[in-house]
Amino acid sequence: MIEDNHLGGAIVMADNLPENPTPDQVKNVTEAVNGARSTGQPVSIGVDQEGGPVSRLSTGALPFPPLMALGAAQDPELTQTATQVQAQNLTDLGFTIDFAPTADVTTGEKDVAINVRSAGDDHKDVAEVVAQAATGYHLGGVASSAKHFPGHGRLHSDSHESLPVSKKSIKELEDTELLPFKTAVRAGVPMVMMGHIGLPDAKTTPSTLNKDAYKALRDTLDFDGVIITDALNMKAVDQNQSGGETVGALSAGADIAVMPPDSAAAQQAVVKAMKNGDLKKDALQKKAERVVAMQLATAETQKTIAGGGASAEDPQEVLADVAETSLTVLKGECTFAGTDSISIVGGSEKEKSALADAAKDAGLAVGSEGTRVSLSPNTSAEVAVGTAAPWTMRNTSANTAVTAYDSNPDALGAVAKWLKGDLTATGTLPVEYDGSAKAPSCG
Repeated sequence: MIEDNHLGGAIVMADNLPENPTPDQVKNVTEAVNGARSTGQPVSIGVDQEGGPVSRLSTGALPFPPLMALGAAQDPELTQTATQVQAQNLTDLGFTIDFAPTADVTTGEKDVAINVRSAGDDHKDVAEVVAQAATGYHLGGVASSAKHFPGHGRLHSDSHESLPVSKKSIKELEDTELLPFKTAVRAGVPMVMMGHIGLPDAKTTPSTLNKDAYKALRDTLDFDGVIITDALNMKAVDQNQSGGETVGALSAGADIAVMPPDSAAAQQAVVKAMKNGDLKKDALQKKAERVVAMQLATAETQKTIAGGGASAEDPQEVLADVAETSLTVLKGECTFAGTDSISIVGGSEKEKSALADAAKDAGLAVGSEGTRVSLSPNTSAEVAVGTAAPWTMRNTSANTAVTAYDSNPDALGAVAKWLKGDLTATGTLPVEYDGSAKAPSCG
């Protein structure tokens, strides 16, 4: 596709990889993509590897939590170190772009698209996490992207399925939802992703096709870097335009059109639009200059890392530190007395098995006796353990409940240490919801 259509980049999705890929299998893909252009013609190789539920590389990359875990940790230095470790892992795998961090401010349970992908519901706290993440990604060698301007977290429909419409204008959002985007830009983020979001004066037009939205982004954020679209194959955008959606996005102000429904049709539509004057050559050259500048800067950073300029932090220690620092008590006391044995109920078989392995590694006996631990809010137990957004455990009858925000090995390892009594959960709940008042202040 890259060779035939002279494309400047590709995004690697889960269906481009084997099931449960190894790092070498991921590298095979990125090396093939990188070799699709002639020498001196760089190819941007991107991936949606936020962490948590948006982890396209699965077992092929380090297990990373969703951003809400870093919001709960409330440790700026740890956030920067963790994202640097994640970025270095992606650099080693052959990527040059990570479409992260999520700069959206969530509204919690009603936020179906973003929720745990956001650092929290307070725009100032989210802004701090996003700025540190942008710095970490740069230090680790990948170009990052603050997304989804002007903020998807307050919207209660999913742009993968339909067009959500903001009740507030970009100007009205400037001091709240836009703050994380501003701090990301001040931290040097090279890209901002435009979301598929209708605005009060353009309710049927996604921002990705709205020239006023692009102008507002550049003016409000004082941003001269690369603006990219959210995936153009999402249902918020008309899928029957034969490349017209790409021409529309570039004409409106995008520098990169991500994932058109048909890349070949998009390329042909762009060529046709250049010939008939719908797209001006001078404008496209300016877009290309911004993209190439980003490519060259990223290549220089990766060259420095390859020469020994990378962080000496041990990735496993850093990820374990994130998991332990973010573990949050939702109900009960901040300290847990500890137990020597547990029985695990509720939840999926995969998660039960993973928690059992982590518990055994922590020195706990696992069987039908001991402290009853549930991975579901609907199964009675002495202790409930959440592995997703904290509100999912709201209805548990357990006297004690914690959330790890994810079910990766490090998250469950932290849970096991806490159950053993070897760890105090110090995470701070980064969102308010119906029932969150039961959470003690343990930070």
